Formats: sequence, structure tokens, C-alpha cells
Amino acid sequence: MILTAENILLVGAILLIASILASKTAGRAGIPVLLLFLGIGMLAGSDGLGGIAFDDPKIAQLLGVVSLAYILFSGGLDTKWQSIKPVLGSGLTLSTLGVLLTAASVGGFAYWIGEFSLLESLLLGAIVSSTDAAAVFSILRTKSIGLKGNLRPLLELESGSNDPMAYFLTIGLTSLISLEGFTIQSLLPVFVLQMLVGGLGGYLFGRGTVLLFNKIQLEYEGLYPVLMLALVMLVYGVLDILGGNGFLGVYIAAVTIGNGKMIHKKSIIKFFDGIAWLMQIIMFITLGLLVFPSQVIPVMGIGFVIALFLIVVARPIGVFVSLAFFKFSFKDKLFVSWVGLRGAVPIVFATFPLIAGVESANMIFNVVFFIVLTSVALQATSLSFVAKLLKLAVPEGMKKKSLLDLELSESFKNALIEVEIPENSSIDGKKIVELGFPNTSLIVLINRDGKFVTPNGHTEIVSGDKLMVMMNSEDEEEKVKEALGLT
Repeated sequence: MILTAENILLVGAILLIASILASKTAGRAGIPVLLLFLGIGMLAGSDGLGGIAFDDPKIAQLLGVVSLAYILFSGGLDTKWQSIKPVLGSGLTLSTLGVLLTAASVGGFAYWIGEFSLLESLLLGAIVSSTDAAAVFSILRTKSIGLKGNLRPLLELESGSNDPMAYFLTIGLTSLISLEGFTIQSLLPVFVLQMLVGGLGGYLFGRGTVLLFNKIQLEYEGLYPVLMLALVMLVYGVLDILGGNGFLGVYIAAVTIGNGKMIHKKSIIKFFDGIAWLMQIIMFITLGLLVFPSQVIPVMGIGFVIALFLIVVARPIGVFVSLAFFKFSFKDKLFVSWVGLRGAVPIVFATFPLIAGVESANMIFNVVFFIVLTSVALQATSLSFVAKLLKLAVPEGMKKKSLLDLELSESFKNALIEVEIPENSSIDGKKIVELGFPNTSLIVLINRDGKFVTPNGHTEIVSGDKLMVMMNSEDEEEKVKEALGLT
């Protein structure tokens, strides 16, 4: 089947629905959903049952970059500074030195077995050097794996921040191979510029976004998530034009926003959780369509050997060396080594040498794809088992719940409304205890000039305040408004 303007929406909808429905069965069977999404894409492709002709690495790369930006943003939004602060040094060391050591180890091994030139081997190592944010976030959160100590924030910080280093190495080595006059000496200033502009720009964008959301006062609440969608792409695009690393900027902006005091933050976090899942499905299906299984089969042998080396040797080297000066036990390092999940990111990065016309790009792409399949199949399916084997898993009743883990049931009768106190209100200066509020209603939060106040009975209400009011049922709304002088 050839994709056209007439059938692309129909095909896309069928693939999306099939992926979502199949994920329910796959979860029960212990099959990683990310592997399932790739499989559906492959089945729908030219070599599969669907026969969809798709062979455009540029489109796949564009979709992959956009998807990865939103996945990193979603992960950053739900990352708490209090959690990552104790592991900031170790996490950043893993995401830089750890990535570099992994890339060098895999590159050296690939060159030693004699299938690629030295630069091509190092390029292969760079492409598969980072853990995949989509894979790590989805596995840890959807399976609710509880881990002792600071292991979970360390893994999430590493997976969210190590893509920029792998991206830099991939682009740098691709340029060394394909561009005349490009030298290794040219890489250092590019690296410094990318990290400084990406990091600082992401923080400033994050701070600016918090201020914007608290001041803009849009008429329709549904526009806030739409505005955030646009801002994510703005962050990536502007920083990329300035020579910074867009992925790093997006992630740091998200962490800054997620830890700031901003209106509608909970609803935006929930919204982007759904967006992240949509992006994962789109990214994995698209990359599955791009792959031709008939071309992967001939490289399965070398792919499996390199994958085993990556899992058993290269990743542990990167982890143990990077964490040597931090207080982590041998079992902690062993588990972190095992959670070196590779997902769609290496496949997206493998499209860069394809587009640049690197001689062995097609073989590198197929080897990378098989490495990803092996990593997800072996590591993602066994995370819970390995955590229990190393006695690092937290008992079920002690697991910490994030905002995304908590869901109100359909039978939950309480209602939460936002009420704005007008200027020159009759209750201006009155204490909450004096308002005659219904006994089953409660003011849980006050937004006063962009600052959030946790009220008690003696807190005075001021004109212009925005009150978040919890009621026993929606029927009490009129009584609440009457107590606030709004009727």
C-alpha cells in the first residue's frame, strides 16, 4: 500500500488504535509495549502484512525528533528537584562520562570484530551509547517499580539528560566521516556551545514560561496545554538556531517548570503524560515502518554479538567508572548497569548517517535496530526480577506515588472549583473563619498575585484572590458563592 493524502489518516488511526488495544494484552503477557509498537510498525511495512511503502528517513527523523522532545518534556515535568538533587552529580556524570565510555567501548569492539572502519565503529557506538528516556520512563512508571534509595531518580535523571551527549557524538562523528575539512578539533567548541546554550537557555525558557502562565490569564483553560505544546517546540527551535542542544534545553525547561509554582500545573502534567504516550506510539510505529526485516536478518549475528557486549561489558564499564567516586553499592551499580535500556532514540540517531550518505549507513541502521530489539527484549522484561534478585525492590505497600499514579475514581463525589474574588468585594479583608462557609467545603489554595498561599481559618481574603475550593458535591457551589459574596 502506498500512503496518500486520502488514506494516511485512516491508516494512522488503525495503527494507533491497534497499538493501544494490543498493549493491554501485551502487558498481561509480559511483552514490553515499546517492542509491541515496533512490531506493529514492522508488520504494517513493506515486508509485512500491511505492505505500506515507507522509505523516507528524513520524515522518520523529523517525527522522531519531535516525539523525543515531547517525551523528554513530559519526563522533566514530573521530575522533582528534591528527588534529583542528591543524585545530580552522579546523574550528570553518567549522562556525560558514562555515555562517552560506552560509545568508545562499543566502537572499539565493533572495530575489533572487523565489520566497520574505525570512524564507522565509533559512530555505531555513539548511536547506541545513551539510555532511552521513553523506555526508562514508561517501564519505571507503568510497572510502578519501587526501588530503594535514590536509584529511581538517578535512572530517570540519567535517561532524561544523556541524549544530548549521544546526539553530539553522533552528529560529530557523522560530520567527521561525511564532511571534508571537518576535524576532531572542531568538536570541542561545538560541544561547549551546545551544552552551555542548551542548559542556560532551557532554564531561562522554563522560568519565563512559569511567569507567562501565571500572568497571561487566558479566557479558556483548555488553551493552556495548547500554549505549552507550542512553547516546547519554540524552546527546541530557538536553542537549535542559537547552536545549543535542543533536547537538553527542553528537558531542563521542563524540570524548571515542573518545580515552579504555576497555575494549572497538575492538569498540564497529566495532559503531557498522554502526549508522551502518543509520541512514543507514533515514533515506534514510524521507525518500525522504516525498517525492512529482510535487511535486518543478515545482520542478526553481528547485531546480537554487539548487543551482548553493550549489555554485559560496555554499559557496566560506563556505570562503574562513572559512579566510582559516589556512594553507591556494588548492587546499585549492577542494577543501574542492567537498566541501560535502548529504545527508539538510537534508531532515530541512526537516520543521521543515512541522510548524510555515510557508506555503511544502511548496515549501521539495521544493526542498531537489532541491538534495540535485543535490549528491550532482554532488559525491559526483567527489570522487576533483577530488582528483586538484588534486593533493591521496595515492598508494594511502600511505593511512592507520583501525580501520574494517582487517579480519582468515577464514584468520587467531591468537586474542585476555582473562584476569583472581584475588586472591591464585600469580603475584602475578612478572615476565612468569618465567611460562613458550608461545613463540608474547604478553601485549599489561594493564588494571590502569582504567589500561592496555603490558607487556614485566620487567613484574610483579598480582592483579586483566586481560590481553589473543594466541595462535598457540585450542589454546594451556590452556597460557596453566597459565602464569598458572589451572588
